[in-house]
Amino acid sequence: MAQVSLPSIEVLYEDNHVIVVVKPVNVPTQEDDSHDPDLLTMIKQDLKHRHGKPGNVYLGLVHRLDRPVGGVMVFAKTSKAASRLSDAVRTRSIRKIYTAVVNGKPKQPQGTLKHYLLKDAKTNMVSVVPPGKPGAKEAILDYQVTDHLEGLSLVRVELHTGRPHQIRVQFASIGCPLVGDQRYGAHLTKPGQQIALWSTELSFEHPTTKETLSFTSKPPKAYPWFLWGES
Repeated sequence: MAQVSLPSIEVLYEDNHVIVVVKPVNVPTQEDDSHDPDLLTMIKQDLKHRHGKPGNVYLGLVHRLDRPVGGVMVFAKTSKAASRLSDAVRTRSIRKIYTAVVNGKPKQPQGTLKHYLLKDAKTNMVSVVPPGKPGAKEAILDYQVTDHLEGLSLVRVELHTGRPHQIRVQFASIGCPLVGDQRYGAHLTKPGQQIALWSTELSFEHPTTKETLSFTSKPPKAYPWFLWGES
């Protein structure tokens, strides 16, 4: 893999157990059918190079971000850390905050969205379905509209479940698709436009020291973020 073609990975924190990074946009979290360079492999290569590790480098994937989404992510550097962080994800004790820009304005300035989502593996599309539909999974998030400009709303989102495409599908279902969402808001999106969703805050209990760690990342200096000085 040609290193010169890969985006640099910003490391926010690293010790013997975990590494916290800022995921670049349009990089898959892990290898997919595109076989494009993925974040998991890139970090493994970086660790191998920086620490002079022989053989394979262990790196545990405990949560994901959609390919077009950037921001804070944590990876486990040991199997014990991976197990404990995965348990924290399952018990919803990892706090995940996102910032999004949506088209329009939600009817309520803040609230909770709760839906049941079903993923079609063939099309990689997720849809809202009635409760009880086979294969459907509950999706819950809290949101707060922090500002509204030029027909767009800046929204703070706290994710309580980690379903595929969850934030994108839930806001589209209430008539406020994310700006730049080519999949769930294509009728309002220009070709090639970048989705306005960023993982801005991640807090979790360290898998061995039990200390609460919190990390933040600001969205890039690009449209529509710069409307609010989000840079």
